[in-house]
Amino acid sequence: KLCPLCDEAKEVLEPYKERFILQEVDITLSENSVWYDKYKYDIPVFHLNGKFLMKHRVDVQKFEDQLMKMELKND
Repeated sequence: KLCPLCDEAKEVLEPYKERFILQEVDITLSENSVWYDKYKYDIPVFHLNGKFLMKHRVDVQKFEDQLMKMELKND
């Protein structure tokens, strides 16, 4: 599926790729219908460690803050 906003988000997250694992979910697949129903008007949506973080665009400041908190917890 073409998703320009998703591509843009991946570019913004590129510098952080060593610090987290990006797991993409295609919400148009039938097995992901729960996500489709929840987020069809909000893509892309980002979760970090299973918790909702942000949607539509990457909020770099918010992402960095949460990533740092996560890393400090795991030390």
